[in-house]
Amino acid sequence: MEFSSKLLEKAVNEMAQLPGIGKRTALRLVLHLLKQPVEQTQFLSQALTSMREEIKFCKNCHNISDVEVCEICNNPSRNHKIICVVEDVRDVMAIENTNQFKGIYHVLGGKISPIDGVGPSQLNIKSLVDKVALGQTEELIFALSSTMEGDTTNFYIFKQIKDFDIKTSTIARGIAIGDELEYADEVTLGRSILNRVPFENSLKNL
Repeated sequence: MEFSSKLLEKAVNEMAQLPGIGKRTALRLVLHLLKQPVEQTQFLSQALTSMREEIKFCKNCHNISDVEVCEICNNPSRNHKIICVVEDVRDVMAIENTNQFKGIYHVLGGKISPIDGVGPSQLNIKSLVDKVALGQTEELIFALSSTMEGDTTNFYIFKQIKDFDIKTSTIARGIAIGDELEYADEVTLGRSILNRVPFENSLKNL
């Protein structure tokens, strides 16, 4: 792709670094920005810069937040004795959209995947085990994607906490095997939370 401007080329190349954005799409987006008022582009630039520099991760659950403790963890009406374990912040958003879960979350930041070089130490697993060890958690809900990596991560965490007096469950398999949680429709996802089953039952399918 030939560019008449080095500035345009640089902008397109940077935009193309985003997932799912190819060079042609990046060019279309950049040209769109050029047609907008300068202030509009500045607003976008400022929003991205502020997000990158000021955004925080909740010190309790690792969810994205503007403050040290996120709104969910700070909400006294939530059941802090029930923790839903998810892969990333997109899953928190997906479950929250169902309005069916009233507990709190723990964001792992990924799932165990030896092929991708991701091991337990690279995820927020230790902080979850430490939280369970305090003895204030009644139930842990495994809500990771129904993939081999998701099941492996669930089983690893289960082994780490099996000696504690805590109930473990997993979302019902209304979510198709191999599906990512964020792509499930809200009704199916909501029902899978409400109809969760004991985690031990899911081990039969591993």
